[in-house]
Amino acid sequence: MDVLYRIRSAAGRFMFGRNGVDALNRALLWGYALLWIIRLPVLAARWTLLGHVFDVGMNLLAIYILFRIFSANLPRRQAENQWWLVRWEGIVCRVSGTKARLMDREHRYFTCKECGTICRVPAKKGKIVITCPQCGTKRQAKT
Repeated sequence: MDVLYRIRSAAGRFMFGRNGVDALNRALLWGYALLWIIRLPVLAARWTLLGHVFDVGMNLLAIYILFRIFSANLPRRQAENQWWLVRWEGIVCRVSGTKARLMDREHRYFTCKECGTICRVPAKKGKIVITCPQCGTKRQAKT
């Protein structure tokens, strides 16, 4: 028990002031796993050149992941992670919003051609005039 405690303490002292694993590193690890899975049929088909390309890409990705984990430049790594989180939140919101719109049978959704705002109107009302709440553009559509 004493040996494991000393190892854990030494690892904790070594990682103090370093970035560690954050959301971007987890996403990069998932990307690494995906490349590894895609690489398996390539190796089975004996496409050596493509297999070498995958190997080089995976090695570079692994080096970048390790660089980010052990980096002591915390402001830079946190800025990179924040950049990723903003992009990822946009993707998640878009997917969940699309799923909710597909499940909603009582309303129809139209996208304004001027500003891109999604307008929700009641379904099964025939032809109606839709006014965008953001820019005021009018559009006639069938619900």
